[in-house]
Amino acid sequence: MSYTTEQLQAMRQKYVARGVGNGNLNIATKAVNATITTEKGEEFIDFAGAIGVMNVGHSHPKVVAAIKAQLDNFTHPGFNVIMYESYLQVCKRLCEITDGDHEKKAILFNTGAEAVENAVKIARKFTGRPGVVSFYRAFHGRTNLTMGMTSKVKPYKVGFGPFASDIYQAPYPYAYQRPAHMTEDEYIDYTIGRFDEFFKATAAPETIACLVMEPVQGEGGFIVPPQRFVEHVYNFCQKYGIVFVADEIQAGFSRTGKLFAMEHFGIVPDLMTTSKSLAAGVPLSAVVGRAEIVNAPSPGELGGTFSGSPLACAAALAVMDVVEEENLNEKAEIMGAKLEAYLTEQQKQYPFIGDIRRLGAMVAAEIVKDPTTREPDAARTSAITDYANSNGLLLISAGINSNVVRFLAPLTITDEELTKGLAILSDALKAANQ
Repeated sequence: MSYTTEQLQAMRQKYVARGVGNGNLNIATKAVNATITTEKGEEFIDFAGAIGVMNVGHSHPKVVAAIKAQLDNFTHPGFNVIMYESYLQVCKRLCEITDGDHEKKAILFNTGAEAVENAVKIARKFTGRPGVVSFYRAFHGRTNLTMGMTSKVKPYKVGFGPFASDIYQAPYPYAYQRPAHMTEDEYIDYTIGRFDEFFKATAAPETIACLVMEPVQGEGGFIVPPQRFVEHVYNFCQKYGIVFVADEIQAGFSRTGKLFAMEHFGIVPDLMTTSKSLAAGVPLSAVVGRAEIVNAPSPGELGGTFSGSPLACAAALAVMDVVEEENLNEKAEIMGAKLEAYLTEQQKQYPFIGDIRRLGAMVAAEIVKDPTTREPDAARTSAITDYANSNGLLLISAGINSNVVRFLAPLTITDEELTKGLAILSDALKAANQ
């Protein structure tokens, strides 16, 4: 039996939990590269990429072929019951492609939140310390521990507490919203000072197991930190024996024009978490890093029933091939530059585009009521994304104040798809200006 869009929408309302958000109520039936086709035959250009999952594009032939080939052998014997090669190969390749010439090990999980939570477990076991530091505006997941590490209260945290203890949020720079009287260099100095003061007033460094940092804040609004700040944080961690964890879940796998975003800052993290585009939509995440740290837990203390699914591992190995063979780092920078040029041109006509920022193809436009006051404009941001989602463009927002339009289109997007998407975005900006 086939259902109409309206019947499926009614089914969603009747049977699916209200807590699941939907940015677009159409029904997808097919997706190729950056184009999604609905049950009604309408096409949507995808500028959301399942929130950063589809860096290699929807239904990449090599990924699809790898998953189908794995299905002919087995679906899931369970790595902790009997081993299989693809799990081993994914761990090997992650250790090889991440920065640093030290000995590394990796472990696989299902989701980004699981990876972050297990990175914390590993760091606590290694250091014997309880404390965890994340940053203001951070997002690390929806489990109890990662909710505590996440900054935005609504919709992620309100009503779900109490949260895990010994979690602290340190200051993180936001150059666009700095005090008007400060130069950027003065603001960096100020934020570094606040970071150091945090460890005097809020959390003693000797009690901190790990510090978890997004090299570019994702849900926080695509905030790119200054080089000096990242270096200072890393050096502080090294001084006090704090495990430095890079959360590369949204920024990794070529999104920023480097395989992993920390490469832009010349920092080699002690541990790294990755997920999202790691397996092109098949649930998979990983913690990879210094062998002596990853090895701290004993056998049986880490893992999960579905962790390192063979289907996901097959997809991940194909993704890593595609990233290299199709030079996605270069494609990310090219696409990011095109988006930046487009937004800069639109900014001349629409001053409510207050700030344009990017690292590679991790691009954002901050929407404000006035470019002088820089007051957030969540209502206009919603108008832009709503128009887009009603007219053939999947577009999502971010930011503590929900006033940042973010772009996470597949890095494999064609010129035709990009042009079509930007044309719809132009109409959305025009409609939001009326």
